[in-house]
Amino acid sequence: MKRNISIHQNILELIGETPMIRLNKITKDLDGEFLAKFEGYNPGHSTKDRIALYIINQAEKQGILKPGDTIIETTSGNTGFSLAMVSISKGYKCILAVSSKSSKDKVDMLKAMGAKVYVCPAHVSADDSRSYYQVAKKLHAETANSVYINQYFNQLNIDAHYYSTGPEIWEQTKGEVTHLVAASGTGGTISGVAKYLKEQNPNIKILGVDAFGSILKKFHETKEFDSNEIYPYRIEGLGKNLIPTATDFDIIDKFEKVSDEDSAHTARELVLTEAIFAGYTSGAAMQAVKQYAKTGEFDKNSKVVIIFPDHGSRYMSKIYNDNWMREQGFFDSQKQENSAVEFVK
Repeated sequence: MKRNISIHQNILELIGETPMIRLNKITKDLDGEFLAKFEGYNPGHSTKDRIALYIINQAEKQGILKPGDTIIETTSGNTGFSLAMVSISKGYKCILAVSSKSSKDKVDMLKAMGAKVYVCPAHVSADDSRSYYQVAKKLHAETANSVYINQYFNQLNIDAHYYSTGPEIWEQTKGEVTHLVAASGTGGTISGVAKYLKEQNPNIKILGVDAFGSILKKFHETKEFDSNEIYPYRIEGLGKNLIPTATDFDIIDKFEKVSDEDSAHTARELVLTEAIFAGYTSGAAMQAVKQYAKTGEFDKNSKVVIIFPDHGSRYMSKIYNDNWMREQGFFDSQKQENSAVEFVK
């Protein structure tokens, strides 16, 4: 087997070309073949590396970004880490407005990467002055020589995946992919990949994943913003309380909603069955696959690609922490904690 053992000029050259992994045990009772596109393999451990590098490269080409400038963004953590990583490599300052829902691990990582971090309350409306959307806009207005990435409303978010993730999936499956399952937050990943795949084969089904407490599924079905759908939930990087223009709702065939508890347990199940240490949103995507399968979405000829957006190391203080799981009420009579730690005295 040919191996790439060349020397890379910097860490940014490792972004993209992530592996596709066949799922064997967790899907053994489901019809079809299931393949995980594991984005935790990126150097910044998430799919957001792709948009961070692509958007910054485009800004440089257009003369919008110059050495020493400041990059500002709204993030649940992963985009922020990716932007901080690219900023260090390219010589920019980085300021991030982060949701308080983001795990402590993510916030600590952002600080370690040299970013200035503003933690904003998660459960406020998008137009509240304390929301991370409004805080990022304010910081941009107050900071000279700054660029606001604005991933929720940036077409380049979609383009990054159209030009990278989409072609990779098509090549890795030899054009045989029949379904794509992907979580939708900003919508850039699912929209960009869907656009590319649908151009190759319009019969490919694009299956979105939304969270209970988010408005995306109902908006997709009715084109109406229903604020009654909004309530607090725990999954990071999935769902929204606003409508991102980086989501192309017309190209998505349907959405499935998943719960915080099911998604957390399914992420832990992934580790124990497939040895894939993936994040909370990856657990949500896998849980959606189970739910789609129950509705008869797949058959024995289906080749289903599931995007796992990030690595489990980002959630050590959350879904992989028994105390946190217990505090959320996620351990019940059916799903007990399974401690493998014994202390020798």
